Amino acid sequence: MTDDVAVLGAGMHPWGKWGRGFVEYGTVAARAALADAGVDWRDVDSVVGADTVRGGYPGYVAGATFAKALGWQGARVASVYAACASGAQAVNTARTQILAGLADVVLVVGADAAPKGFFRPAGGDRHDDPDWLRFRVLGATNPAYFGLYARRRMAVHGDTLEDFAQVKVKNAAAGALNPNARYRKTVTTEEVAASAVVADPLRLLDICATSDGAAALVLCGMDFARKHGVRNPVRIRAVSTVMPTYPNTVLDLPDIATDSAAVVEPDGVTFRASIARAAYEEAGIGPEELSLAEVYDLSTALELQWYEDLGLCGEGEAAKLLREGATAHGGRIPVNASGGLASFGEAVPAQAIAQVCELTWQLRGTAGARQVADARVGITANQGLFGHGSSVVAVR
Repeated sequence: MTDDVAVLGAGMHPWGKWGRGFVEYGTVAARAALADAGVDWRDVDSVVGADTVRGGYPGYVAGATFAKALGWQGARVASVYAACASGAQAVNTARTQILAGLADVVLVVGADAAPKGFFRPAGGDRHDDPDWLRFRVLGATNPAYFGLYARRRMAVHGDTLEDFAQVKVKNAAAGALNPNARYRKTVTTEEVAASAVVADPLRLLDICATSDGAAALVLCGMDFARKHGVRNPVRIRAVSTVMPTYPNTVLDLPDIATDSAAVVEPDGVTFRASIARAAYEEAGIGPEELSLAEVYDLSTALELQWYEDLGLCGEGEAAKLLREGATAHGGRIPVNASGGLASFGEAVPAQAIAQVCELTWQLRGTAGARQVADARVGITANQGLFGHGSSVVAVR
């Protein structure tokens, strides 16, 4: 397809709590991606940075910040912010530049140095900030929100605490095989159940941590890939950055509902499902063609919701799919073969890029012990605050 762009290189800085700045992490990831691509930094036509709100002014102009750290060489530069969807927006910006003929080779970088504990709204009291409203008006921190969502699944679909725990067990087993993961230790359902309650019914091991980390990609046009000697590269076929749809597009009050995956569009499709649907439609595929999926497991219950929203199973059937082992390594449709956020934690601007890194290695067949057999098509999925969709389809 003429609309494909090639993933020439992928690189990461391992996730953890390293006590250093996001620029250092991003530079390490960028150099790793350039080395993987076999491309010299001076041959990069454009740099797209995924912004972090925790890095001061340099974080708000991440593209220029990374370009300076690598050495200014005259390339185009762009910086994008879309909360947890920032990485996908950065990929989409790079892809657009390539397809428009503005660049042959684009470096995409996202990195974060996250504070310990729950994320807080940036910049003090901000009455138009949906995070601030949710925290201060409703008293709903992110874990409280995750807990409410878990309770909803238990009430509506009959999911159990054991189901939630099994998601963590599955992802921890995958993360134990991933050298870039922060947590590389298997856990049992008993250990999940014995961990501290954070937001009933979710325990500490049901909820992802906050982390430092970085990821980078080198994208290029198909002609450049061929000239570079790469005959069958991993290709990005679709990037979905859609927003929710509402019966009434004019809202009377500051809207915190756009952060809710349960918001239902007029045709009965949830926002999360609409993200995936747009990606499938652009790629010209269906969920039955997927080899694997990398999803945004902020909590164990939220991973189960993604199974349904990605069309891997019917509504209310996610726990059944999990229990059958379909989403585990060796199953019909492995989900979070990387270990997911359960094993990495959140480094917000990097995570959607890291998902594409994982697809790249899986589709190349170079993922080592966590390799998904005969991987040919993969999808990523997450969402950003205030209605930012995020899904990427990659093929080989």
